[in-house]
Amino acid sequence: MKIQWKKNWKRPAVVLAVLVLVGASVYLNWRYADNVAETDKILGQATLVNENGEGVSVTNDAAENDYFATARLSRKQARDSAISMLQEAEIDENATEDVCNEASQTLQVLAGYTVAESQIENLVTAKGYADCVVFMGSDSCSVVVASGEEGLTATDVARIKDIVINETQYTAGQIKIMEADQ
Repeated sequence: MKIQWKKNWKRPAVVLAVLVLVGASVYLNWRYADNVAETDKILGQATLVNENGEGVSVTNDAAENDYFATARLSRKQARDSAISMLQEAEIDENATEDVCNEASQTLQVLAGYTVAESQIENLVTAKGYADCVVFMGSDSCSVVVASGEEGLTATDVARIKDIVINETQYTAGQIKIMEADQ
């Protein structure tokens, strides 16, 4: 039995067509990479067009300097990494039942932290504070607040602690409230 593809490769037209396609793809890839390297775009930068049709470059400086957005992103990435490892432990066929149960319980705790952190952040900002980020752990809760020019007063601290106590099982001694330097 003869293999047909060997027969096709002996034809000069087929070989020429393949070479042209490979050459064209290499050229297009090179041109695309060259065009991408020449752009001065920055992640988060947009170009708006005004009424005269002129492009105006806009950057999001607030996002670059925003402690709260960075802190939330870091918290989310760390938590996602932990959740991923716990989920892998849960489905590992070599894991004991105790390990699977512990992984499942820890996942539930992390999910609870996520919900509670979000609720506390929303309630604190609803009280008139510019922004806030909450970090919950097994034995403490830290709240970082953007307070404004006058800073946090004892009343502010008491108000924020009250929110945390009402939303969680932490005692007043387990709650740390800090003012963000901006």
